[in-house]
Amino acid sequence: MNLNRPPAGAVVTGAGRGLGRLIAAALVQRRHHVLVTDVDEEAARAAAAELGPDVLWAAVDVRDEVQVAAARDRIVAEAGRLDVWVNNAGVLVTGPAWEQPPDVRRLMLEVNALGTVNGTVAAIEAMRGTGGHIVNVVSLAGLTAVPGEAVYAASKHAAIGFSLSTLADLRLAGIKEIDLSCVCPDGIWTPMLHDKLDDPASALSFSGKLLMPEEVVDAVRKVLDRPRPVTAVPGWRGLQARLADALPSFGLRAVPLAVAQGKRVQRKMLAKRPSV
Repeated sequence: MNLNRPPAGAVVTGAGRGLGRLIAAALVQRRHHVLVTDVDEEAARAAAAELGPDVLWAAVDVRDEVQVAAARDRIVAEAGRLDVWVNNAGVLVTGPAWEQPPDVRRLMLEVNALGTVNGTVAAIEAMRGTGGHIVNVVSLAGLTAVPGEAVYAASKHAAIGFSLSTLADLRLAGIKEIDLSCVCPDGIWTPMLHDKLDDPASALSFSGKLLMPEEVVDAVRKVLDRPRPVTAVPGWRGLQARLADALPSFGLRAVPLAVAQGKRVQRKMLAKRPSV
């Protein structure tokens, strides 16, 4: 990415609230002309209004490539160029795969994986010749086994496999002006986890360093300045995940210990939570 050129258009999916909204705010601070998208129209509208008078919004279901392409075309028309696209939209439903309804499994796979594909392809089409940076917010669940989140982990493995393969395809095609970075955070204290304190299937998300959203936004800022194919947050958890993935038998034996640790954290947080 050319750091000397002025910022232009930026799109953030799933930006109506939580992490996506904070990433959009960071891009506004970097003087990008930002388009906030979310499947929830009111959330997208409210987030854009809070972020500034020049911030655009659109209701976009990332599973629909036509809606995604329309968001891309709009920001190019408004800003003249697409500089940054952040695929942040995601869905997490916990539990063993065999206990989840088919439509729930499909929802996670389509939003988390197909949504990343749709956004990345749309962004590449706009960035060819002008350059830009695609940031895919994945998860540590994309790097290793995650009990209680099997379908979610599958969708995130698909997202990171697609991202790295697409980056390789770009370079093989001689396209060097487009960067693609994956940010893989540990559990983040956002609405996605707020109702998971009493959910044993979510224990692994609480077993490491429960991140504040600002820590992940900071990681996004860093890769925007210095692109990296994969950034785990925190780094030491990424090393753990890579080790568990490289040695599956070892990783599976360690899972009960990690789950037990996560449950302890959940109990402590539940005890501290004010009663309603």
